[in-house]
Amino acid sequence: MTDEDLGSFADFGGRGDDTSADEGDNADGDDAPTDDGTAGGTADDVAGATADEGTDEAFERVGYDGADGDGLGVLAVSEGLRIGEREDETRLRAYVTSANRSNVRLGRYLVAPYPDGESLFCRIVGLEYGQRFHGDDANEIHARRVMGGNDIDEDDYTFIADLEPVSVLYRDGGELRRRMPDRVPKPETVVREADDDEEIKTALKIPDSGVFLGHLAVGGEKVRTGATPPTIDYRVTDDYETGDPLAFRHTLVAGGTGSGKTHTAKNVLRQFLAAERTYPVEAGSERDVRAAVVQFDPQDEYAQMHDDNPEADTEDERRWEREGVAYGGHDDTVAFVPKVGNATYTAAHHDAEQIPFTVPFSMVRSRPWLAASAGLNDNQYPALRTLLKRFFAQHGNGGTYEEFCAFLDDPALKEELDESGRIHEATYEAVMRRVNGMPNGVFDQDARPITDLVREFVKPGRLSVVPTYHVSDSRATETVVLALASLLVDEKLSSDPRFPRIADTPLLVGMDEAHNFLADADTVQARQVIGKFTDAAKQGRKERLGLFLITQDPQDIAESVFKQVNTKVVLNLGDEDAIKSVNIPPSLAEKVPYMETGQMVVYSPDNSEPVELLGLPTCLTRHGRG
Repeated sequence: MTDEDLGSFADFGGRGDDTSADEGDNADGDDAPTDDGTAGGTADDVAGATADEGTDEAFERVGYDGADGDGLGVLAVSEGLRIGEREDETRLRAYVTSANRSNVRLGRYLVAPYPDGESLFCRIVGLEYGQRFHGDDANEIHARRVMGGNDIDEDDYTFIADLEPVSVLYRDGGELRRRMPDRVPKPETVVREADDDEEIKTALKIPDSGVFLGHLAVGGEKVRTGATPPTIDYRVTDDYETGDPLAFRHTLVAGGTGSGKTHTAKNVLRQFLAAERTYPVEAGSERDVRAAVVQFDPQDEYAQMHDDNPEADTEDERRWEREGVAYGGHDDTVAFVPKVGNATYTAAHHDAEQIPFTVPFSMVRSRPWLAASAGLNDNQYPALRTLLKRFFAQHGNGGTYEEFCAFLDDPALKEELDESGRIHEATYEAVMRRVNGMPNGVFDQDARPITDLVREFVKPGRLSVVPTYHVSDSRATETVVLALASLLVDEKLSSDPRFPRIADTPLLVGMDEAHNFLADADTVQARQVIGKFTDAAKQGRKERLGLFLITQDPQDIAESVFKQVNTKVVLNLGDEDAIKSVNIPPSLAEKVPYMETGQMVVYSPDNSEPVELLGLPTCLTRHGRG
C-alpha cells in the first residue's frame, strides 16, 4: 500500500501530523505501548514524524538499493548468536538485504570474517521470510490487491538465512588452513558469498590434485569464482604424500537407470588410466608403474573407452586440458571375451581388440564353490571339497568338468564314501545334482584358458574389459565373473602367488551391477565369496588393490564389503532403502531423489566435507550405441 492509496488527510480536516485524535483517546497524556514495546509507535515512526513535522509527507518511505560493498547481509542476534559443540546448540542466522534475496539458495557457501583476519565458513541450511511490521496479510483485500498485479515490496519483510558453520579459515605462515568452528563471530558481521577458489577448497578440505570427479555445485548449479576457470574442480587424493591413495580404499558409484551412472564411471576410470598416474611397485620402492584396470561389464559398454567420443568438440577438449582432465579413447583397451557354450559376441560399437578365453576347470581346485549351480549347505560344501580333492589327485590340473561329472556318476564311489561315513548317500546325491546342474559350456571351451593369459589380462596401464552381455544364463555369467575376480583377489592376498604379474601390479577391479555378485546370502558359497572380497577390501591399501563397485541397488551389497568403501558417489536414486543404505548425511540424502542426470553427491570422509557435484556433460570417451 502506498501513500497515494491512503489519500490526503487534509480531506478529513486535519494535518498529517495532527495529534488531537490521540489526545482525545488518551486524556491522561500517557502513550499506550505498541507490540514491540516502544511507546506510541516504533523508533522509525517517531523519527519520521519528527523529521517531517509541519509537512504533508510525514510517511514518505526512504529508498535504498541494498547494502554497500559485496556483502549479502549481516549476522543477526535477535534470536541469539551461538557456536556450540553440537549442531542443535548452534544458532547462527543472517539477515539478507532485499537487493540480494533473489540470488540466495539453500546450500550456498557464505563467509563471515572475524576482526583479526580469520573467517567463519558457513553453509546456508534454511531460508525464511518473516513480517517486518505487525499486520495481517491473510485477508481478502490483501490477496485481491496482490493478485491484481501489485509488486511485493521486499522492504516489508525480513529474510533470514540459517547458517551451519563448516570451518574456521586462518593463515599460518602465509598458507591458508582450516580448523573446526571454535569461536563465535561478532554481531552484525557482514556476510558475503564465498567466491575464492583457495578459500572454498580449503574450507571444504578438497585436495588440489588427484582423480577428477566433477565440479562443485549447489542445487544443480556449479559454484562460480573469480578465477580462471571459474568452476571448482573436485578431486580425490591419489598419492602417498597425504596418506594412502583412496583408489585402494575403494569406491562406490550408485545410481538408478538414466542417472548417468555409467557415464560417470567411465569418466572416473579414464582418470586412473592417465599416463602420468603411477604408483610404487611396493611399499618404499622408488620405481613407479601405472595401474591395471579390470572392468567386469554385464552391459558391454566399457570397451568403448578404447575410442574417442565423436560428440566431443574442440571447445570441450580445450576445457579439459585447462583443468588437467585426461580425455580421449584409451588405446590400450582390450576386450577379454568369455567363451561360453554357443554364445557369440559381436562388437560393432567399439574398436577395441578382442581376445577370447575360457575358464579352465582347474580353477575350481582352490575355489570349490564355482562347481555348484545352486546353494550348498554346511554338509554339502565339505563333501564337494572332498570329492574335488580326490578327483584332482587322480586327474591332475588337466581334469575337466565333463570328467568330474563322469567321476561322480560312479555308484561304487558313492557306496564307498557312504559306508566309510565320510559322505552320506543323500549328501553325495545332492552334490552330484548341483554339479550336473551347472550351465552348459562354462568350463574348458575352445579358447585359451584365462590362466594362460594373465600377463595380457593384467598389464600396467591397460584397461581389460570382460563383457558378459552375450552370455544369456545368469548363473554362467556369475561363475565367469567370480572366477576371474577371485583369481585377482587370491593372487593379491597370497604370500606365495602363482602369478607375480598380478601381485606386483597396482590393480583396480571394477564391477558393474556389483549387487549381483556381492550380495549377502545364507549359502556356504555366498559366505565364501563375501569373505574373500571382505578380506580384499580390508587389505586393499596394503596390497594396492582397489574395488570400484557400480550398482543401482547398493542395499543388496554385503555389509561387510560395503562398510570398507571410503568414497561414495551417489547419483539419482528413487528407492528409499537404496538411499538409506549409502549412509550419507541427511542434508544430502534428501536431495538424491530429485537430482538430474549427472548431478551427484560425494561422501568421502577422508578426502573432503560431503559435497554436491556436477559431472561432465560430455563423456571423455565414446559412450552410447548411437
